[in-house]
Amino acid sequence: MATPFPCITDFSKMLESFKFPGVDMTSLLEARRKDVEALAEANALAYEGMQALVRKQTEMLNASAHEIQAAAGRMGGEDPTESMAERGAFIQQSLQTAFENMRELAEMAQKSQTEALAAISRRAEQTMRELKALANRT
Repeated sequence: MATPFPCITDFSKMLESFKFPGVDMTSLLEARRKDVEALAEANALAYEGMQALVRKQTEMLNASAHEIQAAAGRMGGEDPTESMAERGAFIQQSLQTAFENMRELAEMAQKSQTEALAAISRRAEQTMRELKALANRT
C-alpha cells in the first residue's frame, strides 16, 4: 500500500539514516505510519458520518416543510372548533415526528462515533501486541 503521506516517507528515510543502538528504526517508523493511517481512517469515518447526518437533516427539513404546507392548506376551515382540533392534531403529530427524528439523528451520530473510535481502538490493540512482542524479545 502506498503511503498516503509523502512527507512521512521523506521523514522516515531521514531517520533511517541515523543509527541508534538497540533501536529498530524501521519497526518504529512502521508503527508510527500505522498510527497515522488509523487516525486518517477514523477521521474519514467521522467525516462520512457527519455528511450522512447533514443529508438526513436536509431530508427531514424538506419533509417538514412539505407537511407544513399541506397542513396549512387543509386548516382553512370555517368551523373554529374543527380548525382548532386539526391544529392540535397537527401539532401533536409534528412533535412526535420531531422526537422520532431526534432519536434517529442521535443513533446515526452514535454509530458514526463508534465506527471512528473502533478504528483507533484496533490500532491501539495492535500497538499493545507489538509492545508485548517487543518486551518478550528482550
